[in-house]
Amino acid sequence: MAEASLDRAVVVTGASTGIGRAAVAKAVREGAHVFASVRKEADAQSLRDEFGAAVTPLTFDVVDEAAVRAGAAQVAQSLGNRRLYGLVNNAGIAVPGPLLHLDTEDLRRQFEINLFGVHNVTRAFADLLGADKERTGKPGRIVMISSVGGQNGSPFVGPYSASKFALEGYSQSLRRELILYGIDVIVIGPGAIATPIWDKAEQEDLKRFSNTDYAAATGRVVDYMLKQGRDGLPPSDVGDLIWHCLSNPKPKVRYPILRKPFMDRTLPRILPPRMVDNIIAKRLGLTKRT
Repeated sequence: MAEASLDRAVVVTGASTGIGRAAVAKAVREGAHVFASVRKEADAQSLRDEFGAAVTPLTFDVVDEAAVRAGAAQVAQSLGNRRLYGLVNNAGIAVPGPLLHLDTEDLRRQFEINLFGVHNVTRAFADLLGADKERTGKPGRIVMISSVGGQNGSPFVGPYSASKFALEGYSQSLRRELILYGIDVIVIGPGAIATPIWDKAEQEDLKRFSNTDYAAATGRVVDYMLKQGRDGLPPSDVGDLIWHCLSNPKPKVRYPILRKPFMDRTLPRILPPRMVDNIIAKRLGLTKRT
């Protein structure tokens, strides 16, 4: 393990578990100093225990704009006049359920974290990445953690998929705007990854849909997605890809990372959309009622 250096300092949000934790571990192994955002002090202490002085925990919720800016000020003080090497926007949640039976507040909560939270963090750290031209060093990069669901919507994860579709558009626009400062924006679109996000989705109160026409299908899709998540790629694979995006001289603008790329990405793109609709409907029992 190389000695941690503030010359390659990285901010990672949602660093307590899963992809965020894996991104921290990989960056530390590569000699970067990581500022890792978490919401709970217990998670901050866990990071200190595992990584020692190579990691500085930042305790904030991405939806709390004032707290995010306070975190950015803490990083700025540590960096001195240096620029930030990278920002990894990873924090996110998944809100499950059939859209017709979800309150607007459910969608608002999904977007508050997965999109507006990204915006809060990006704005707060933009100066450190290179928008402040007085800082020294090469402009940094932003890595956005999207999803296969950011290009292909599935039943019962409509809020999550919608937020990731929005993130994809946000990222493309941002990438083109930040050419002005030399700050690159790269999107990663994972498929099923073995992370606690699926366990958190399982904990959502799905009983409220038991009296709807979607009751049986909801149970099937939750079981399917939990199995997919638990059998998914290890988070370390995404952590490695994140570091590639931060360090490669000529990165692509978007990287999918899927266990079954043909089934998860290629096939849905080459088949007629109505055919894909019907395949999904039959699998979940979403047959038209007569």
